[in-house]
Amino acid sequence: MFDFGIIPPLMFLGMIIFMLYGFPVAFSLAAVGLFFGIIGISTGHFTEAFLENLPFRFYGIISNELLLAIPFFTFMGAILERCGLAEDLLEGTGKLFGGIPGGLAFAVILVGAILGAITGTVAASVITMGMISLPIMQRYGYDMKLATGVIAASGTITQLIPPSLVLVVLADQLGRSVGDMYAGAIGPSLLQIGIFILYITVIAIFRPKMMPPLPKEARGDLDAKLIFRVLLGMIPSIVLIFLVLGTIFMGIATPTEAGALGVVGAMILAAINGRFTLPLIRQGMESTMRITAMVVFILIGATVFSLVFQGMSGGRWIEHMLSGLPGGAIGFLIFVNIFIFILAFFLDFFEIAFIIVPMLAPVAHSLGIDLVWFGVLICVNMQTSFMHPPFGFALFYLRGIAPPSVKSSDIYLGALPWVGLQIILVAIVIFWPESVTYWLDSGPTVDPSTIDIKIDLPSLGADPGGLPGLTMPEPAK
Repeated sequence: MFDFGIIPPLMFLGMIIFMLYGFPVAFSLAAVGLFFGIIGISTGHFTEAFLENLPFRFYGIISNELLLAIPFFTFMGAILERCGLAEDLLEGTGKLFGGIPGGLAFAVILVGAILGAITGTVAASVITMGMISLPIMQRYGYDMKLATGVIAASGTITQLIPPSLVLVVLADQLGRSVGDMYAGAIGPSLLQIGIFILYITVIAIFRPKMMPPLPKEARGDLDAKLIFRVLLGMIPSIVLIFLVLGTIFMGIATPTEAGALGVVGAMILAAINGRFTLPLIRQGMESTMRITAMVVFILIGATVFSLVFQGMSGGRWIEHMLSGLPGGAIGFLIFVNIFIFILAFFLDFFEIAFIIVPMLAPVAHSLGIDLVWFGVLICVNMQTSFMHPPFGFALFYLRGIAPPSVKSSDIYLGALPWVGLQIILVAIVIFWPESVTYWLDSGPTVDPSTIDIKIDLPSLGADPGGLPGLTMPEPAK
């Protein structure tokens, strides 16, 4: 039994208390780290020279090219949020499926998945679809708990489906490639969409009055022209998805370069829709600046905390505590997912990724857990952080744009079944790892025992052999 002292758990507890009290996360982390850094120096855990690593860590954050993908994807999402693409897709798809019970709910899920694949931001999906579809659902008799739940849940698909910002951050924290994280997330993304559609299908069969079909005057005639218009509206989205994801999977571009291509594509789509204006660019830049600055400050605070925490042997304390859980790797995974599920009530996904994941990754690695699969599993779990009543951001976004006639209780209660569906996906990924690993290209495998390597080295004796001009020195006497 190792004795790590009381300081690592106190430091972890101090971090939790500061954040629960409501202080800004970045400054809370830095303050706790520096405070315990002084304690670490006074108790002899390390010297003042140990903290001289901080400037190098700060420079490493600022110069990390992978993190440049975050402002690119954020800017792309901010432009697409305002360019009218989602409105066109949702209107056409809603008319296409509107004649069946739950047709508008099916449309919201499908368009949410497409929008997630081209924006990467939950806010854009929830706000856009809420503003368009919620008044229509309310007008034609949809149950408000179901309506608000499906809108919020369809927006959270964005967090899992590539090019999710969460996957970029997790790839950086776990030391794995973004391409592998994106490939691993394909299976769970499709499963998530399928589970949501199955849930709506079951309700449409057994409780059709909760989501009646739209009247004919609202959806128009279902003809070839309508179908062609819907398909034609999807072509720009498919092209943009290929620009962003296809270039990464094919190895043509890095995530940062693919993000830059995505920004160009988003500008072109905005121009096609007649929305490419200076106010659009300015609003997109302002949104990108705020999110990027928040990420950088959280990273700086997290690196102050993590450096001191490691200096206090906190990493070994976490590893020793979690690797001894009953049940081995499965016990560890169940504990971690319950722990993250609870933390998601109070922290957003950036904070969990920058603070908690670096502590868990060494333990997962020591237990033989594939870190790409582990990262995708955590991403699936962190979807719930957007849906948790009462602090889920998707619920806040929806409350902000919903008409006053929609009760807050309907929004919060409507989210609960969808949180349950997300938890089901967590269980599926844990007990069916192939849902992630099947999509990974492990590359050619080679059996080392079949490799026959023969290396001939020239003689270095008195006669240098085939090495012209080489003479051996006389041995010392």
